[in-house]
This record gives sequence, C-alpha cells and structure tokens, in this order.
Amino acid sequence: MLTKLKDLEKDAKKSIEEAGSLEDLKETRVRLLGKKGDLTTLLRSLGTAPPEERPVIGKQANILREELEQAIKLKEQALKDAQRAGRWEEERIDVTLPGRPVELGQKHPLTMILDEIKEIFIGLGFQVAHGPDIESDYYNFEALNIPSEHPARDMQDSFYITDQYLLRTHTSPVQIRTMERLAPGLPVRIIAPGKVFRRDDDATHSPMFHQVEGLAVDKDISFADLKGTLLLFVREMFGPEQKIRLRPSFFPFTEPSAEVDISCIMCNGEGCRVCSDTGWLEILGAGMVHPRVLESSGYDPGEVTGFAFGMGVERIAMLKYGIGDLRLFFSNDLRFLKQFG
Repeated sequence: MLTKLKDLEKDAKKSIEEAGSLEDLKETRVRLLGKKGDLTTLLRSLGTAPPEERPVIGKQANILREELEQAIKLKEQALKDAQRAGRWEEERIDVTLPGRPVELGQKHPLTMILDEIKEIFIGLGFQVAHGPDIESDYYNFEALNIPSEHPARDMQDSFYITDQYLLRTHTSPVQIRTMERLAPGLPVRIIAPGKVFRRDDDATHSPMFHQVEGLAVDKDISFADLKGTLLLFVREMFGPEQKIRLRPSFFPFTEPSAEVDISCIMCNGEGCRVCSDTGWLEILGAGMVHPRVLESSGYDPGEVTGFAFGMGVERIAMLKYGIGDLRLFFSNDLRFLKQFG
C-alpha cells in the first residue's frame, strides 16, 4: 500500500503541474481529493493493510494530502496571475496612438425653439411657470370651464390613470395653479412650457408633444393687447415682415376666442401648396380669459381681465425649419439632428 501511495503522489503532482486552466485544476482536485477521489479511496482501504503498517500509511497519506492542497493552491495562484497578465496585455492603452475624435453634442431642435420662445416672452416681462405632468381632472378640465358633460372633452382624447387623475392634455392647468397662488395679486404674466399627452400618432401628431401656454391678467387688458403681443412674438420668431390673422373660434376657457394664422413663410402670403393657396398658416389658439376661469381662480372678473394663448412647440419648429413629419423629432436620427447644430 505504501508503494501505491508513492505512485499516487507522483501522478498527482504531475497532474497538478500540467493543469492548463482553472477548470482543469478544479477537475484534478476533485479526482485526487474529492469524496470519491484517488487518495480518499486509498485511505478507505487502509483496513486491509497489516496492523503494524496502518499508522505509517495513515501518516504518509495525511502528509500527502497537505502537500497536494498546497500544490493546488500555488498552481491556482499561478494560473490567475497568468490570466490577469493576458487581460492586461489585451486591454493596455498605447499612449502613443492618436486620440479618437470626440463628437460634440448639440441642442435638439425642439429645445432650440423652446429656448427661443422663452427668450422672447421673458423679454416682454413674462415669467416661466411649471406644473406637474400628472394632473387632477379638476385642474385639467373643471377649473378651465370644461365640466364632465362638456363636448370639448371629446376634442382631447386623454390618458387617464384613475377616474380623477390623468396625464395632462395641455399646460393650461399651470395657469390655474399660478392664479390660485397669486390671487388677488396683479399683474400676472406667465408662460407655461412643458410636455402634454393625447392619443394621437401620425405624421402631424404625437401621443407626447410640447406646448407653451401664455397668460396675462391685469386691470384693463384688452383683445388689442393680445393681438399686439402675438404679432411681436411672430415677428421675432419668423421675421419682421410677418403678418397675423385672427379668426373667430371656440375654446371653453376663453371668450372671445380666436385661431391665429401667420402669413405663409414659404410664399410670403401669395399662395402656394404649403398654405393651400390661402397665403396663411395656422399657428396657435388664443382669446380673452373666460370670466368663470378668473372667478374660480380667485379673481373678480368685474375688476380684472386677461388673455391667454397656447402654441405647440413642434408646430412652430415645423414651420420655421420646413419639416413635414413631426415624428422626425423623436426618431433619434443623427442625420436629421445634425442639421440644426
């Protein structure tokens, strides 16, 4: 049995030394020292040896186990060191190589238009106000003179979260929240930019888009103030020769209300395919704040008046840059986005 032990020692140490990977070494350890390994099997047959040889064989077997454990440990460390050295060689950085060009980012065209809109109105004394994307039915509809049975709700196919909360369909709720916070203080001049959500998805609509609502409340504000403000905005955004046209319309939260057109930026108002030969392009909706909206927000409609307007940022960008498909703004196509650097 001592001879078998010596042969096992020779074979085991050779196998450990020849292990070429951590997986091979693991298999070798199991074969030698596992529950059914060669050394374990040899020790289990110790009872067949003569009684006088058993202590010697047992002692030598335990010494061999410790030697093999140590040899395996050293071999494992050597394999790990070689593995790390190989990875370092693959991953090391050659500082003599020329640097890779870093492509600088740039503003998205919608961000550029939004910044320009804010700059124009801030220059007119308006402040920027914000509100939550998730609104209550009260702020999104009721406070804006749109009760539950009002047909205007059919114009805004909404994303409801619960019976009383939804993703806001316009940024007009910010106007209500601002008036409630400031009432009865004057003047009120804000714009409310932000994301809005409706069930639309085609070349000219998206389920998520951006709006800028505007509000001015003070004593003796007139429709002429609204028209003058919008004319100045249009000329700052599209050029000093631009004209505007106001057409009668209906919005529950304004009275009177108007759709606002600008002279066609393609044909200068002479008529073309883009404007359907009318010479005009629709740009936004506006009107005088409805007395009920003023009253529900804490203002006396007998003492103050106000105007409000709302525009789609994507609509402004499409007109200014001549873009025919709104979905390009959300496509993440660098070929499209690089044109606005």
